[in-house]
Amino acid sequence: MIYANQLIEGRWEPADNTKAVLDPGDGSEVGEVAWGDAMDAGRAADSAAKAFDSWSRTTAKKRADILRDAAALLGERRNSVSRVLAREAGKRLPEAQGEVDFSIEYLRWFSEEARRSNGTVLAPEADGRRHLSIRRPSGVAISLTPWNFPVSIQARKLAPMLAAGCTVVGRVAEKAPLAATELFRVLVDAGVPAGVLNLVHGPSREITATLLDHPATRVVSFTGSTRVGAAVMAQASKRIVRPLLELGGNAPFIVFDDADLDAAIEGAILGRLRNTGQSCVAANRFLIHESVADEFGTRLAARFDSLSIGHGVPSDGEKMPDLGPMIDAGRVAEVQDLVNDALERGGRLLTALRPVPTSGAYIAPSLVADVPQDARLAKEEVFGPAAGIFTFGSDDEALEMANSTEMGLASYVWTANAARAWKFGELLEAGIVGINDPLPSVAFAPMGGVKQSGLGREGASIGLEEFQDTRYLAWRP
Repeated sequence: MIYANQLIEGRWEPADNTKAVLDPGDGSEVGEVAWGDAMDAGRAADSAAKAFDSWSRTTAKKRADILRDAAALLGERRNSVSRVLAREAGKRLPEAQGEVDFSIEYLRWFSEEARRSNGTVLAPEADGRRHLSIRRPSGVAISLTPWNFPVSIQARKLAPMLAAGCTVVGRVAEKAPLAATELFRVLVDAGVPAGVLNLVHGPSREITATLLDHPATRVVSFTGSTRVGAAVMAQASKRIVRPLLELGGNAPFIVFDDADLDAAIEGAILGRLRNTGQSCVAANRFLIHESVADEFGTRLAARFDSLSIGHGVPSDGEKMPDLGPMIDAGRVAEVQDLVNDALERGGRLLTALRPVPTSGAYIAPSLVADVPQDARLAKEEVFGPAAGIFTFGSDDEALEMANSTEMGLASYVWTANAARAWKFGELLEAGIVGINDPLPSVAFAPMGGVKQSGLGREGASIGLEEFQDTRYLAWRP
């Protein structure tokens, strides 16, 4: 059994209380997490505040070397961390391995970016004056992450925070805290000094409020639902703590009549069903040109029905399933409610009703045609393996349907027309647009949303700047 302690002032600490971490595929106990409280959060923030001066003065090369060594060390521990991740989060083992690999890329990328934190020399307009801007670490940064990609999302925050020279307090979701805790262990073992990196487990509201109220906190980075993100932003505003928010999505997956339908269908499988559909950038609404909608729906439903369902870490001799479990029974019920609502409002189920394993949180993928616009399946984020098909007749209609939501995280476009691809890339109200590409996210590109899908960007060079302040120097030598 794995036990995830808290990390405060360089020490791995147990807590008086613990919380069990369960495998959603069979209900077995994977491990336990130390269940802390507001006092622990306060001590962790104090630790980060005390360590900030020395860490912020540490050379960019030293910070880069530590992150590079952490990337190598996580690579050495890839198999063990992946198996823990697969079991606690219900992931298929190949997907868990892919997530760990993506985490390594974030550590590697920001180890390189740490040495590119450059300022600007401005041309003077008067003799005897010089003008410069430099970038400095903001202070204590708070990292709050969800359960669906607990390692890679945490890496996407921790790597730039540390590269920028910030000290950190993290909190990971209690549904899948074990592998993320191992990421913190990797960073400590790679040489992050005591107090620079801290980790607290415990009740999210209590922990978050304590961390945001701490006088040294300067930045909070949160990934999760729009509802919770709005609450974090409201709390952050009390002390003018900078919020970096990656929130919910309602991504359209637009297929035009000139698209490569074979590629679009395979893209729909990946875009909708990766991580059993539990992804904020997942394709939520299939917007299909009316001339190919019937064929697309029939073929995609057949592919959905052909997918095997089972535990993400199968026993020896068993075949790896195509889909694993969801995180818990509550998510299964929520997805089924969305499907039922669409059917009650006149939607037509294209996929078969079939049995699933009964020992865990499993659900078969569902595809619903003729979904009315007032159905929840059309309006809400579907955090699971279900989607509706909607038809359009013109480019303008497709664009209007795609943008008819308050969310704007990701969008997908399938077309062979370069002019159309460019037009939609510019006019879709989303922070990420995949054009004939169902998996657009990479470590070196900016990640984030517009409208109610968030503020700021993670990844890329801008992901480092989110944790730095620009300082202007006016100098008369």
